[in-house]
Amino acid sequence: MDYVKKNKATIDQWIADGWQWGKPITHEQYATINSDNYALFVTPTKSVPHKWLGDLAGKKVLGLAAGGGQQGPILAKLGAEVTIMDFSDYQVASERQVADREGYDVTVVQSDMSQEFPFPTDSFDVVVFPVANVYIADTQVVWQETARVLKPGGVLISGLDNGLNYAFDNEQSQLANKLPFNPLKNPDQMQMLAEDGAGVQFSHTIEEQIGGQIKAGFILQDVFGDTNGSGNLHNHNVPSFWATRAMLKHTGDSL
Repeated sequence: MDYVKKNKATIDQWIADGWQWGKPITHEQYATINSDNYALFVTPTKSVPHKWLGDLAGKKVLGLAAGGGQQGPILAKLGAEVTIMDFSDYQVASERQVADREGYDVTVVQSDMSQEFPFPTDSFDVVVFPVANVYIADTQVVWQETARVLKPGGVLISGLDNGLNYAFDNEQSQLANKLPFNPLKNPDQMQMLAEDGAGVQFSHTIEEQIGGQIKAGFILQDVFGDTNGSGNLHNHNVPSFWATRAMLKHTGDSL
């Protein structure tokens, strides 16, 4: 089994076991959403500033690796024309279930983000991408494909693991791994993930993630850090995630 398929099966199992990021919002939560009252997360504990999304009425928005009925319902309630792309059977099923329950339209596509996206060039105004780069080895594919399917001037909002989580042991009490964390090149790391039922995960550098966005043609506009929400790193207020807002350059734009 290749590692992407293994991750698909792993995430489906996590959701079956009650994974936080596989629980769709309730009807009561959906009913309260409006332009002044919503919290959209791409990292564990800090919601995206409302100004990052702006007015979504009539905008075409792609929720990339964003299935599960969490981000999609918010984007739809704010007036966006929403497409969700995810590889997990459970996540795409939840997305459709919430849309059916609340009576809004959503396009749900089951596809692998490590490959070419199944959308035409210049399809979307906004891409919302919660933390998911950790499940693929090559992040540049994501940034290049995101740039291709966004319209010039389009916005990318992304959540990024900065790698610190992979340097520590499971208890976050001591350094355990040299970075980069790449189990395809390190059998000990693969064994550790297997013992934890954690699929196949990768750390990525700032050059790969923020630098990768810039290389693909994005201009970084804003950023914030976030913690795990629990554990020793969180308790010491150590940011192990970044969130970025970036805009795709028009042809001829310069930094």
